[in-house]
Amino acid sequence: MREASFIKQNKENWLEFEKYLYHDHKVSAERLSELFVQLNNDLAYTQTFYPKSRVNDYLNALTSNAYLKVVKPKTAYGSVLDFWKHDVPKITYKYRKYIYFTFILFFLMFGIGMISSLYEDGFIRSILGDRYVNLTEENIAHGDPAAIYTNQTGLGDIGSFLGITINNIKVGLLMYIMGITLGIGTIKVLFSNCIMLGSFLTMFYKYDVLAESMRAIWIHGAMEIFGMVIEASAGLLLGIGWLFPGSLTRKQAFMSKGKESLMIVISTIPFTIAAGLMEGFVTQLYNDMPLWLALTIIFGTLAVISYYYLVYPIRYNNRQNLTFEAAFAE
Repeated sequence: MREASFIKQNKENWLEFEKYLYHDHKVSAERLSELFVQLNNDLAYTQTFYPKSRVNDYLNALTSNAYLKVVKPKTAYGSVLDFWKHDVPKITYKYRKYIYFTFILFFLMFGIGMISSLYEDGFIRSILGDRYVNLTEENIAHGDPAAIYTNQTGLGDIGSFLGITINNIKVGLLMYIMGITLGIGTIKVLFSNCIMLGSFLTMFYKYDVLAESMRAIWIHGAMEIFGMVIEASAGLLLGIGWLFPGSLTRKQAFMSKGKESLMIVISTIPFTIAAGLMEGFVTQLYNDMPLWLALTIIFGTLAVISYYYLVYPIRYNNRQNLTFEAAFAE
């Protein structure tokens, strides 16, 4: 059958299913089952005869969305793979403005930390503490400005990794839980971390070793800090759900936003563990690492986490909600 004839023959069924998926059009259970079976048959047909056509892309999106709405709810959140592939991108897309807003807050607060450290001599010590600053100054004098990241604890690499990872997870959970204070506590914890980061980098800048130290810091920091911002956005979502319930009761809004925001926080844990692995095993090698390798690790890890939280949700949403009109627009 020619592709145009195939589309003309089945178009009405697809549009009817679209109405159910995207516009909550009422369909009887019998009719829905019939449409769902036909949709899968049509997809199988296009994959065989028109694998690179727009109709195949359209039916693939329609079928995937149908599975999520018709089949998957019967098994709660489904498999672990579904959680990462479908649930998280759906939620992060839905609340993407919270993530964008939190990134704006992060850069503003980070900038405050840097500017304050540049123009106020005692600011760095007041934030990082005399012991930390003195130790870093000694490391700089010995030609190893980021020696604080080398294993000096006596616990070994595994001990360092576990300690770092547990601490980072605790900070992330604290930032999230503090969302119950209407987001004020979350902003406070984020502000504290941003000021510390800004002060830390400015100290290296003042000693003219910023480039060298940046290589050590961002080998693990790309994922760690990005994850921190995502966790903070989840905390703000938790607080806003309580503050602005919309048409729901405050309890309903809090429970709904709480479940969705918790899923966002859970999604950051693998990245936090990965950052801990990098800090515990890789960062300490920064002095012996070629510049190209360090940059590959930094930009590679940043690209992965950026894609998952900023790009993939948009692509996922566009693919899942592909309509007939959009698929065949000239």
